[in-house]
Amino acid sequence: MRVAISSDHGGNNLRKEIVNLMNEIGIEYQDFGPHTDDSVDYPDYAKPVADRVASGEFDRGILICGTGIGMSISANKVKGIRCALVHDVFSAKATREHNDSNILTMGERVIGPGLAREIAQTWLTEEFEGGRHEKRIQKITDLEK
Repeated sequence: MRVAISSDHGGNNLRKEIVNLMNEIGIEYQDFGPHTDDSVDYPDYAKPVADRVASGEFDRGILICGTGIGMSISANKVKGIRCALVHDVFSAKATREHNDSNILTMGERVIGPGLAREIAQTWLTEEFEGGRHEKRIQKITDLEK
């Protein structure tokens, strides 16, 4: 699995925590920054990750900002993206199993690093169940036309 990860300035610290987690569990990733604490605009960092996941260059993406909301809205504007804003482990599991989400967003100002690591690890290791959920995913895809 290849993961693209990025944040805005409000998610820098949490992004570094998730990068450390991916190193620990052996997930291949590319960090799209930012590599500064200067204020940046979250759509500028959401789009490259979403584009690369949508194209298949990366299997999944992780985006982090202050609340996760701006990143989630931005990523979901890209055709082919099913981005889930998650702040609990149950939702991380459910969104992979039922929604086949391909981008995870979290908010650094909403959750702490320990919970964020649990969420990310759950989301990275869960698989899509398929079956009855496949027609629902197709209906989501049909909304993009």
